Amino acid sequence: MDIKAKIGELAAKITGDEAMKEKFEKDPAGTIKELVGNIPPEQQQAILEGVKTKVSMDKLGALGNIGGLFGQ
Repeated sequence: MDIKAKIGELAAKITGDEAMKEKFEKDPAGTIKELVGNIPPEQQQAILEGVKTKVSMDKLGALGNIGGLFGQ
């Protein structure tokens, strides 16, 4: 499994669906486990950490774009 590609895929799926985003915020590990299925725990953990990072970076990027609306 290409973990880097899976992280990108899952982050896009989570950020693109408001209900999935809320579910991920409440139970990140459970959401990842549900989305990836039965894979070894160490791969689940790596994917979880990568998705958390990617989702956080996407949030920060969106907040940075808001600053541009106000001439900053």
